Amino acid sequence: MKSPDFKFSLLHPRYWLTWIGMGLWRLTALLPYGAMVWSGRRLGRLLLRVGGFRRAVASRNLELCFPEKTAQQRQILLTKNFEDLGISLFEVAMAWWWPWRRFAERFELQGLEHLEQLNGQGALLMAMHYTTLEVGGQVLAHYYSTDGMYRPHGNPVYDYLQQKGRLANNPDCAVYPREDVRGVLKALRRGRVIWYAPDQDYGRKQSVFAPFFGVPAASVTATAKFARAGNAKVLPFTHVRLANGQYRVTVHPPLENFPTGDDVADATRINGIVEEFIRATPEQYLWVHRRFKTRPPGAESVYPRKRKRKGRKRNPQPN
Repeated sequence: MKSPDFKFSLLHPRYWLTWIGMGLWRLTALLPYGAMVWSGRRLGRLLLRVGGFRRAVASRNLELCFPEKTAQQRQILLTKNFEDLGISLFEVAMAWWWPWRRFAERFELQGLEHLEQLNGQGALLMAMHYTTLEVGGQVLAHYYSTDGMYRPHGNPVYDYLQQKGRLANNPDCAVYPREDVRGVLKALRRGRVIWYAPDQDYGRKQSVFAPFFGVPAASVTATAKFARAGNAKVLPFTHVRLANGQYRVTVHPPLENFPTGDDVADATRINGIVEEFIRATPEQYLWVHRRFKTRPPGAESVYPRKRKRKGRKRNPQPN
């Protein structure tokens, strides 16, 4: 699926508030970088205070994944994580609407040679859900044409602007809904590089249970299956914000001896790689996601239930 065309149905009055909100969001891209970070931290602290359910999810994830830390250490990490979550909202504005000259002075790109050495072979660019996800994608797209997989947003205006923003520096790429397995395989066989993040809980279907920070987690088998069926390499991809306000975007060497044909062993290896990178900058990972939502048979839920609002039907809870 190429960059979407504008549809006049997006101007329906039901979407006017979305357009206004997106316009205000775009205005934040005009702020100086220091003001964006300052505002993001304070927004994150506000989210920490009011985001009861998501705060509880993130706190529980940190408790499960870092049992060796004290309660006070985990609380400090939780606060930093929400600050980074707030900053990420401004980083999305940067990624979608900054001119390239502003980007060029804020990042360092490492490992591009690993993509150049593919010599026409397809590859999965194995990303992870850092809060800096949008920045990393835009930086790499300026230097190397990549396709991507994504989950369509329920709001068509947001979905349209998200796709346009992500393709701003990579207009010749394609984006594939997560369900378009056939399209992804065809692209890999044509030698395309596909941005793909396997580090979330997508349910029991097409998953196996493999340890993630020592906790059994539903882990997709698609990484190994795409690599095998698409004759593709798998290259980890990371992007972190440094203390000096720069961003380090890194394409790591392709995995060796992968896949093995053992789904559990392959998923365990992928989880281990993700875990290793997260431990380097745990505050910049998306801990508000219910990574352990799907439980092994007979195991109890590890998360609190979200309270229902009286007088309203409960919508399906996002991940």
